[in-house]
Amino acid sequence: MAVTQVAYQAEGWGVGELWLEDGRVVWHELPWPRAGAPARAGGALGFAAELVGRLQAYFAGEAVTLADVPVDLEYETPFLERCARALREVPRGDVVTYGELAALAGAPGAARAAGSFCARNRLGLFVPCHRVVAVGGLGSYGSFGVAYKRRLLELEGASLR
Repeated sequence: MAVTQVAYQAEGWGVGELWLEDGRVVWHELPWPRAGAPARAGGALGFAAELVGRLQAYFAGEAVTLADVPVDLEYETPFLERCARALREVPRGDVVTYGELAALAGAPGAARAAGSFCARNRLGLFVPCHRVVAVGGLGSYGSFGVAYKRRLLELEGASLR
């Protein structure tokens, strides 16, 4: 089956993109202001249209869960797969440290490896790495930056450490 790419507008956030295959998300690019990017899902049907609606509701501040959305969790190593599965279980509004994520994935002491997993996450929101924080603060959030991470956590009502 072919991969379908869908762009969507999230009011106040920008344009995000989804890549879907066989009824599951294989990649998600978080919304960001993008020059010349499409402003809506443009003809998305079925699963894609429903998913775009859920994402738009999420970014509008509604208490939408994405934990039930089918995603591609096939990673290079079993540890990375366990990180993804464990992180999908962290509820909206909660945060864990990189060390706690590593322990949840069955590898206590592998905080740096958990951080590397988060840095390479291709399923933002569906595998919510923004819910992983450093012991002494928010930690980083790649090219989106700490302000974007803080905004996502505030949207979810997280109690920031």
